[in-house]
Amino acid sequence: MLVRTLTKIVEGAHALLMQSLWGIMHGTETIPVSRVRNGALDLLKWLALLSMVLDHLRYVGLNLDGLYVPGRLAFPWFCLAIAVNLHRVGNAPVTGQWRYLGWLLLFSVISEVPYRMFIVDADTLNVLPTLALGLLVARGWQQKAIMDRGLALIALVLAAVFSTQLMFGFFGVLLPLAMLLVFRRPWYFSVLPGLVCLAANQWQILLNSGNVVALSGLATCLIAPLAGLVLLRHAGHVSPPAMRRWAYALYPLHFLLLLLVRQIIA
Repeated sequence: MLVRTLTKIVEGAHALLMQSLWGIMHGTETIPVSRVRNGALDLLKWLALLSMVLDHLRYVGLNLDGLYVPGRLAFPWFCLAIAVNLHRVGNAPVTGQWRYLGWLLLFSVISEVPYRMFIVDADTLNVLPTLALGLLVARGWQQKAIMDRGLALIALVLAAVFSTQLMFGFFGVLLPLAMLLVFRRPWYFSVLPGLVCLAANQWQILLNSGNVVALSGLATCLIAPLAGLVLLRHAGHVSPPAMRRWAYALYPLHFLLLLLVRQIIA
């Protein structure tokens, strides 16, 4: 019954998307999610990709430390995109989710060499293993099948044991689930993924540094989930290019392109 109700809400998404931000801050709206292609979701993915590229521009050899702040949007928005995709196909066959996981794992391997070529002193794996484990954890919470629950438990154990080797660590693996949990909640529940995002971003180090960039990064981590949710609610009228499977290749390619930029600058 709840799923049918949400579907009816989605069919009237245009009216919902035209509501003002005031309506979010004082109401109990839920995220409009549809099984058809969602322009707001594509926009979220493109903005997450842009944020990631801006973050990594700090490593090309220029004084661009301020880009750390918009860079804090990338990971939580990628996690939000995972949560949206899971929510959209919550009761669908799991075949698509296996493909989703397969692409993440494949490009986890493909991306590791370009990642280490660009981030020469990297002490973690690239971000895709974290997202893959996060997908398994969120899927396991969503589904009751023994296999899904078992894989989620294995993912949690791996995240706990190899937390220092994973980008964003154990809490980064929990972030897609935290995003999924707030979909049917009022806006202020976004504080939950905000705190998880903060925990995943070494908040102690940022807080102790005390400089403007670090403190702004802390604030960005806290508000990134809410900002992403607002975008999903109010940007349904946009039509950016659809981000399909080819977009996985942008992750390793952007490392190689930025490496080329660094060589040119040097």
